Amino acid sequence: MAIKIFIDQGHNPTGYHNTGASWYGLDEQDVTYQVGVYLAEMLNSDPRFEARLSRPTPDTVLGTNNSTSLAERVRMANEWPANYFISIHVNANPNPAINGTEVYIYQLYTQSNWLGEAVLDGIVEAVGTKRNGVIARPSLYVLRRTNMPSILVEMAYVSNPSDMEKLRDNQYQFAQGIYNGIMRYFGFAS
Repeated sequence: MAIKIFIDQGHNPTGYHNTGASWYGLDEQDVTYQVGVYLAEMLNSDPRFEARLSRPTPDTVLGTNNSTSLAERVRMANEWPANYFISIHVNANPNPAINGTEVYIYQLYTQSNWLGEAVLDGIVEAVGTKRNGVIARPSLYVLRRTNMPSILVEMAYVSNPSDMEKLRDNQYQFAQGIYNGIMRYFGFAS
């Protein structure tokens, strides 16, 4: 049986509800869409995995408002049912000096925690972002309502000029880092 991984590309296309951060002309939802596609291609080329995307096309819109958009992502993962849920995001902060990669989970010392650590290490190694750690955020809907180990990956800060360049230019490497982390988590790579 293939390990089923649901990849949620955070946010909806520009012009709709639940769009993400936008700085320096780079839109979060475009970056998360493309990184998710690359990651799904990597996973689906390995018979040990089966990956599905929340946004299979760049113009896929989920839900009719912010809350139904989140609920739809969770419903798709739970009804499949996925074995793991990975939500891909881009961070932003009013302070442009803040930078790096962090992973949010529902609870520490769980399978989500160990997967989050592996994915975080994978991204930092592949892209060279700062390692900000794995942080419990039980209030996040997609972490709270999914029925499987779930992580929310904040790849880097679009509000930081150096991170923004990585998000713009190294989308394949971000996907590779997440993939490498998944492989390490399952013991398929050293």
